[in-house]
Amino acid sequence: MDLNNLKKVASQVRRDIVRMVYECQSGHPGGSLGCTEFLVALYFDVMKRNADFHMDGIGEDIFFLSNGHISPVFYSVLARSGYFPIEELSTFRKIDSRLQGHPTTHEHLPGVRIASGSLGQGMSVAAGAAMAKKLNKDSSIVYSLHGDGELDEGQNWEAIMFAAHHKIDNLIATIDVNGQQIDGSTNKVMNLGSLRDKFTAFGWRVLEVKDGNDMDEVLRTLAAAKILVGTEKPICILMHTIMGAGVDFMMGTHEWHGIAPNKEQYERAMAQLPQTLGDY
Repeated sequence: MDLNNLKKVASQVRRDIVRMVYECQSGHPGGSLGCTEFLVALYFDVMKRNADFHMDGIGEDIFFLSNGHISPVFYSVLARSGYFPIEELSTFRKIDSRLQGHPTTHEHLPGVRIASGSLGQGMSVAAGAAMAKKLNKDSSIVYSLHGDGELDEGQNWEAIMFAAHHKIDNLIATIDVNGQQIDGSTNKVMNLGSLRDKFTAFGWRVLEVKDGNDMDEVLRTLAAAKILVGTEKPICILMHTIMGAGVDFMMGTHEWHGIAPNKEQYERAMAQLPQTLGDY
């Protein structure tokens, strides 16, 4: 898909996010809006995916969402890329819906490979899946997405060390560096220091996206990361985004980490987001 059409998809995905959270008055719009370009680029351009979804992911690139609270953007992208009917987005967070607040697997929603309600576990899963592909001589790639605040969880660093030690070089892990988490800025809650220095010291190759809400830069960096696959080191992309990107009053603040807009805010947000593909 060309750049212009990818941008159109991203705009529609943002509309989906705001609508889903508003309609059930629950959810996490901030991080979802911030990661829209990344997930649209991944599913509509970068990953090599099979037409039919199978949990084993043999012979195809696979993705793990570790920061599962940004499920609105994940569900929208999955639906818009053909995993399940777009109309199902209207069931988000409702009783008996397959689209729970955090992705789960017992509903058997196509596209979801792990339950990711508890933060800090996705790096371990991604490293294990990537190692399995190497052992099985499967040349496809494992992608994952993590929040910067999520790196407060120690399990991440065990997995990061594990991946480097075992030369898991078919893993591309992206960190959403938006500087915000549920209780405030990451610098105030627990200063992460230089993530570039940390990942480098742990034996990873590190790339950086200065503007993770610029579709072109996201695409170029993912392409550069793919070139590094097979060079004996796991790959980390530090992607700087703005929480709430696309909706002016949600941008750059932790306050929109996990609350829903009221009617006036909803209408104001939707007025800023062009309808490009048709609402669900």
